[in-house]
Amino acid sequence: MIKVLLADDQALVRAGFKALLDAQSDIEVVGEAADGAEAVRVAVQSRPDVVLMDIRMPVLDGLEATRRIAADNRLADVRIVILTTFDLDEYVFEALRVGASGFLVKDTEPVDLLRGVRAVAAGDALLSPGVTRRLIEEFASRSRAPLSPMSLDTLTDREREVMALVGAGLSNEDIAAKLYVSPATAKTHVSRAMIKLGARDRAQLVVFAYEAGLVRPGWLG
Repeated sequence: MIKVLLADDQALVRAGFKALLDAQSDIEVVGEAADGAEAVRVAVQSRPDVVLMDIRMPVLDGLEATRRIAADNRLADVRIVILTTFDLDEYVFEALRVGASGFLVKDTEPVDLLRGVRAVAAGDALLSPGVTRRLIEEFASRSRAPLSPMSLDTLTDREREVMALVGAGLSNEDIAAKLYVSPATAKTHVSRAMIKLGARDRAQLVVFAYEAGLVRPGWLG
């Protein structure tokens, strides 16, 4: 059973999501929050697998709530999906940087919402290659506290190469084909890079790749 926490200041939005999610045999809404501070408290109490987090909320916004949940060791297994009205919301990049696993536009189709919740619960990042490129290229230059290039010293040359390809939006299968290795080997390199850099998931590894200069906006066609 996938446990979900809904964090949105609009009761009608929460009710709509709750009705959709609770109708699924493998998903259960275990908590709701109307502001970011409440979202953090309820996350600690209910230990959800996935938080659907609105960016703009009173008391504490979704960005800060994401930061606090991602920094709490008790909530290390919690995955956060940002809910936004616009797919290039200026806060989305920063939310990914501090630990969100992806984002969904609020008017997404129900089937896509359900697919996204299940994907994130399974450990995948909710970022298609196309969205990754548009989002990161738009906001990488605005990111605060960039990763120092020295932070990449723990990576092997192959791991850096793979990390750059992840940053370019390639899947493990794409990376494997490009480097003439098996998908399992590509996945291993990605996993090792994530562990060495302390990336929560693939989405954050993409952000690190841009901040470290392995991929720069405008390089991609």
